[in-house]
This record gives sequence, structure tokens and C-alpha cells, in this order.
Amino acid sequence: MLSLLKKEVQSYFYSPLAYCVMGIFIFIFSLTFVNWITNLQTIRFSFSFATIFYNYFYYFILLIPALTMKTFAEERRSGTEVLLMSTPLNVFTIVIGKFLALAFVYFIMMVCTFIFPLITLAYGKVMWSSLICGYIGFFMWGLVCICIGMLVSSFTESQIIAALLGEVCMICLLFVDVIKENTFLQNNVPVISTFLNWLSPQERFYTFSQGVLRLSDIIFYITLIVVLLAWTMLSVETRRYRK
Repeated sequence: MLSLLKKEVQSYFYSPLAYCVMGIFIFIFSLTFVNWITNLQTIRFSFSFATIFYNYFYYFILLIPALTMKTFAEERRSGTEVLLMSTPLNVFTIVIGKFLALAFVYFIMMVCTFIFPLITLAYGKVMWSSLICGYIGFFMWGLVCICIGMLVSSFTESQIIAALLGEVCMICLLFVDVIKENTFLQNNVPVISTFLNWLSPQERFYTFSQGVLRLSDIIFYITLIVVLLAWTMLSVETRRYRK
């Protein structure tokens, strides 16, 4: 697995893709950060980074599919999928290796944002509990998006289709938070509303943003990641047997 992990990480950093995505990620995060500062009334500022993370979700889902679209689609288009599947590595190792490579790239992106809490600390104060929990929640939510992108990429050989379908799936996941607040569902079908409330990643992230680390929320994200990875393995394994 380590050799595959190294190969996947190199494939991102030896090409402009990772640097472009990371650059856009930091640029948008910087704009969001500056916008919050300019809206404050005092020179010394104190605010929650979790609020920035929450508003950043909508920009974030435009970037993740750019990383995940080539996970399996490029292998299939270029014909290297056959070579990969014929190696001693099993499907579990292949999927986990690719997932860890993407998680590492995403982790580097998150590390690059650490400069902003340091700037805040120099000129104001940082709510550490909210900051740490916000980073944990945002990172886990990002891992879920990565798993969605990988699953979609395993369905097609077109990177463009994989990116577009990934966007659609992630947008639908965001709209769960909107649908669950629908008055008709809450009054007439409360069971569905309750289920959507349980399924909503933003609802889980809200707890993180309050500086509270709940075991149930962590288990929810981990379970969602495991399920999505299992579906990806099943998709890859099914295609492997067909060949």
C-alpha cells in the first residue's frame, strides 16, 4: 500500500493540479477571512473560525471534485486500470491507498490555512475550542466529500463527467440541510424530517462549531466514510470481474 500511496501522492504534486486546487483553496479562504475582518467594528477582533468554515462549504465543493475526478476515471481512460488490477494489490488496498493520498493532499491544504489563526492571535484572540473543533469537523466533512468523489469516479472513464456528477452529489448533500427545514415535511412527515436532520453533515458540523466534540458526530462521519469507501470497493470489484 505504501508504494501505491507514494505513487498517488507524487501524481498530484508532480502535476499542476494539486497546486492549482490548493492555490484556489487558499485564495478563497483568504478572501473570506479578510471579508470577516473588514466587517468588524473594532480594531482588535475576536470571531469564530467555525463560521468561516461553515460559509466556506459552498466554495469547497467546487474544488474537491477537481481532485477526485481522476482517481479511477483517468486509470480507465488511459488503460492503466488493467495493469493496476493485475498487480498483487487487492481492491481494498487500491481504494484505501488512493483515499489516503487524497486525504494527505487535503490535509496539506488545511495546514496552509493555519497562518490565519496565527494572524488572529497576533492582533486579537482565538477561541481555541471552537477553532480546534471547527478544523476537525471541516476535515472530516472534507473526507466525506473525497469519498463521494472517488465513488463517482469509479463509475465512469470521463474525468469531466466524474467532476460534474461529484458536484451534483455534494450539492445534494448540502441541500439536505435545507430540505429538512421544510415546513410541510416537519408538520406532515416528521419521520423524514427527523431522518434528514440526522443525515445532515451541516447539522453535525454545527456542534463542532460550538467547540463541542461529540462522539456521536465523529462516529457519524467515520461511518459515512466507511460506507462510501465500501461502495467504491464494490464498484471497482464489480468492474474487475466483468473484465
